[in-house]
Amino acid sequence: MPFLTPVESEAIRLSLLVSCWAVAGSLPLGLGCAWLLARRQFPGKLLIDGIIHLPLVLPPVVVGYALLVLLGRRGPLGAALYDWFGITVAFTWKGAAIASAVIAFPLMVRSIRLSLEGVDRRLEQAARTLGCGPLETFFTVTLPLILPGVLTGTVLAFARSLSEFGATITFVSSIPGETRTLPLALYTLTQVPGGDAAAFRLCVISVVLAFAALLIAEWLARRVAARLGS
Repeated sequence: MPFLTPVESEAIRLSLLVSCWAVAGSLPLGLGCAWLLARRQFPGKLLIDGIIHLPLVLPPVVVGYALLVLLGRRGPLGAALYDWFGITVAFTWKGAAIASAVIAFPLMVRSIRLSLEGVDRRLEQAARTLGCGPLETFFTVTLPLILPGVLTGTVLAFARSLSEFGATITFVSSIPGETRTLPLALYTLTQVPGGDAAAFRLCVISVVLAFAALLIAEWLARRVAARLGS
């Protein structure tokens, strides 16, 4: 990226890395949670639904602090990860990916769930009567029908991950070359004398990346819908 400064290039690289891992890591779980909420009735369903969507209404700083308490070096999960596997996630890019995934997860689940609820169950029942098992029915009938929703949820989660600030700075701080993503770099530049011009450039880059993600989501959803309708 010759037209970008090293700080801008590093921030973009980290943001894309964190966002891609956040989406890739949460997509299988998002599919499972969406299917469970859309297709099953069980005790505590309302509670699970509330927990999944809690990051939408909580201040991101609260989410980041909760992650720090749980996954920090002295936290119950963080200590186990370090003692058993030598893995540290707090104050690393991996922790930034986890924070972004938690914040964006409700958007993904909600989009996929709405698509699942719109599927004609008779199509799945027809596939079962023809000898398809549950997994085969899901991958050959259900998944193609909900693919526009899956794509939309994935790209929305990616765009939300790109813009994540509060949970990230609380959980992993703003470490140059490790956790300083686009929003954190922009914030840092606003605190530095003479950094306004660079901050404005990063602001424009953030808007372009987020808008491009939304356009790609719309384009992919329309293409998949057109193929399913043909």
